[in-house]
Amino acid sequence: MNKIAYLGAGTWGFALATILAQNGHQVTVWTRDGAFADQLQKSRIHPKLAGIEAPPNIHFTSDLKMALEGADGLVESVTSSGIRTVFEQVLKQGPIEVPIILTSKGIEQGTGLLLPEVVCALMGVEESPLVGCLSGPSHAEDIIQNLPTSVVCSAYEPNVMKKIQELFTTPTFRIYPNSDIRGVCFGGAMKNIIAIACGIADGLGCGDNTKAALMTRGLHEIRKLCVVKDCKPETLNGLSGMGDLCVTCMSRHSRNYRFGRLVAEGFSPEGARQKIGMAVEGIYTCVSARELSHKFGVPAPITEVTYQIIYGGLDPREAVKALLQRAIKEEHL
Repeated sequence: MNKIAYLGAGTWGFALATILAQNGHQVTVWTRDGAFADQLQKSRIHPKLAGIEAPPNIHFTSDLKMALEGADGLVESVTSSGIRTVFEQVLKQGPIEVPIILTSKGIEQGTGLLLPEVVCALMGVEESPLVGCLSGPSHAEDIIQNLPTSVVCSAYEPNVMKKIQELFTTPTFRIYPNSDIRGVCFGGAMKNIIAIACGIADGLGCGDNTKAALMTRGLHEIRKLCVVKDCKPETLNGLSGMGDLCVTCMSRHSRNYRFGRLVAEGFSPEGARQKIGMAVEGIYTCVSARELSHKFGVPAPITEVTYQIIYGGLDPREAVKALLQRAIKEEHL
């Protein structure tokens, strides 16, 4: 049995913490919201995952020091925009000497850093042997019901990948190792932008043909841009690329898809975000990806029009026209 400090009490954190607890580990889930921690500790049920009770070996707290004390491993499920602040708080408690498993998906604005790179930078190293990640097509709503799911793990060191597999693997939660941590994280971050675009297309009534084109060209866009982060393009053919892209663009559980659809149906971006009531990572990552595209001169047309819809007031119908009016080039795969 391991003692796991778990940062983040959203639906994703609740679901993965449940897996860890079901595997016999003692899990302390931390959230900065003291009232929410108390609510979860008393009710044992997440309000967004009604009816699913947390196992008895999960404890909820807003006391970060208590959560970290004696931990054999640290798992993160906060937000991409909040990960730097959270780990700054963690490091104030002392140096981290246990495996760090990141499960959020995003690219930091301004720096262009992938989330493992953010944590490593805070630790004062380029690559920490302690840092790994878990990614792939996996909605909390399915995981919490033990529906069959396959994901991918990665790390800077193979022993951390093995540790992730040991901690999380269940008969219905299958984990494939992949040593390309940058590629794994990049695919997981970028697919959220394409999912917003697919939601917009569906909200406009564009049809399945349009969504298929957006997904395919979106994957091509991700592959083109991934090289600026020293990723292996072939990684994007796997679970953290194509797999995660499919589920996020097509599932009713996808916040990014739902956000795009609401915007197309007339909600303002802020109104759509508030209606969903949870983090929509593509809103944040869209800015970061656009920054990378401009910095390195790599065209990313789907990212660009999605950004203009969210931040520039572009009408979604005009965005579709802009994409259709782009010059057609030979399809290079």
